[in-house]
Amino acid sequence: MRIGCYQLRNPVFLAPMAGITDQPFRQLCSEFGAGLTFSEMMSSNPQVWHTEKSRLRLARVTDSEINAVQIAGSDPEEMAQAAQVNVQYGADLIDINMGCPAKKVNRKLAGSALLQYPKLVEEILHAVVKAVDVPVTLKIRTGWNKDNQNCVEIAKIAEQAGISALTIHGRTRACLFNGHAEYENIKAVKSQVSMPVIANGDIQTAEQALAVLDYTQADGVMIGRAALGNPWIFQEVVAKLTHGETIKALDLEQKFAVVYRHIKDLHQFYGEAKGYRIARKHVAWYLNGLVPDTDFKHSFNAIESAAEQLDALENFFTLQILEKKRW
Repeated sequence: MRIGCYQLRNPVFLAPMAGITDQPFRQLCSEFGAGLTFSEMMSSNPQVWHTEKSRLRLARVTDSEINAVQIAGSDPEEMAQAAQVNVQYGADLIDINMGCPAKKVNRKLAGSALLQYPKLVEEILHAVVKAVDVPVTLKIRTGWNKDNQNCVEIAKIAEQAGISALTIHGRTRACLFNGHAEYENIKAVKSQVSMPVIANGDIQTAEQALAVLDYTQADGVMIGRAALGNPWIFQEVVAKLTHGETIKALDLEQKFAVVYRHIKDLHQFYGEAKGYRIARKHVAWYLNGLVPDTDFKHSFNAIESAAEQLDALENFFTLQILEKKRW
């Protein structure tokens, strides 16, 4: 699969998620096979472009990986400038967010709120594409609500503007993340445009990824929430899509090594004072998938030291592994 000038190693992507897809997590997902990962959403507000928080969000995974940065906003000129600044800071690809359903984003007429205004969408897309020499992609939902599902119209506007690829989450803004994603509209968009289309929403297993691609005829899949505490999902999906294989799952000992390394990387990336706080949510997600009935996560959240977190994880998983071997 190609996006603009880039040939991707596979069509399985990590979705941009605010507060989650930082450099350590993107690095992990990339190592497990994700063909492309996206940074957390960057605001088009000029006041935040040069902050420490923005610098961390722009951190590159590796020199060989494509540094894809997502931006959000509603003013065409500011969006164009934000794209230029991010490219100057090292972005290889710019993704435009028109899919976020969060109220605080939509109140500023950004994210999925823009789907109500196709003319403004057109102005933003043309401005950003014209402003930078790197590929520009777009992420949308199927529409604002069930009565206003205009993703085919938006897709045609995007293609006309020179967008290099389009990701569609199979829900409207009104759906938030409730109910089940639907793929009929993604299939309809794919039949109407020639640019690459990536299907997103409720893809939780390799089998589901294959079924969604078969049904929609999309060019790739994007995985978001299913990767939380489960970065190894990418190697499972890639194996199924590229080779038709079902690979053996990692054992508990292998998964612990991943968890321990991830938490250690968070401490190093953010510094211990901030890192141990951010680590808590990731450990909770890992535990939900590995040892869901444990009370350990509550005691872990009370730890206020990076070193103590690592010691606690090692002790806990050592006991879990020994218990499993005993049986």
